[in-house]
Amino acid sequence: MSGARIEIAASILNADLGALRETVQAAEAAGVDRIHLDIMDGHFVPNLTFGLATVEALRSATKLPFDAHLMVLSPGLWATRYVDAGCESVAIHVEAPDQHRATLDAIRDSGGRAGLALDPETPIESLVPFRDELDFALVMTVKSGFGGQSYRPEAAGRMAAIRKLVGERDGHPLPLHVDGGINATTAGDAAAAGADLLVVGSALFSAQGPTGMGGAVRAIRESATR
Repeated sequence: MSGARIEIAASILNADLGALRETVQAAEAAGVDRIHLDIMDGHFVPNLTFGLATVEALRSATKLPFDAHLMVLSPGLWATRYVDAGCESVAIHVEAPDQHRATLDAIRDSGGRAGLALDPETPIESLVPFRDELDFALVMTVKSGFGGQSYRPEAAGRMAAIRKLVGERDGHPLPLHVDGGINATTAGDAAAAGADLLVVGSALFSAQGPTGMGGAVRAIRESATR
């Protein structure tokens, strides 16, 4: 863990898709730091989710930063369009058969923060050729493309090695985001492994009881700071 306050990004993949504006606003009221948007094209991963029109429609619902996670076959065709739609950061997958360096540079030139995501089975060395273009890495602790999967601690455990491989940014360790199975039970492990940002979906939007989503956010923060 870097020592700084760990951020929580609410992934709306498992939210009520019929009331996304209200869902985003509820997440903001619950105390999350960001909104995480999982963009799937039905080709790079089997599922198909929302796209630019949805992002543009949601942008006015909140002042929270938007993070786009592009699980698409050709991220170079789309990445800067998500920056233009209001996403502060865009992560593309290193496994996609595309020209990553040009795409990462284009994201940054467009004013966004550029990241590479990698699945649990992908060698961490795949990030090394692009380390000078990275603003963050998105470490998947589940296989990309499906919500509601169980957290894999061995995938999170690779973060220390990733930091050594990719080095620093502006004198600080490269920020690491973790996505997959994060809840009040697993957040502490992810934080101890080195996460700076936790992407949380099901644990927020399935929260029950009198405290609801706000209680889930607080529990995750407490777990991450123990």
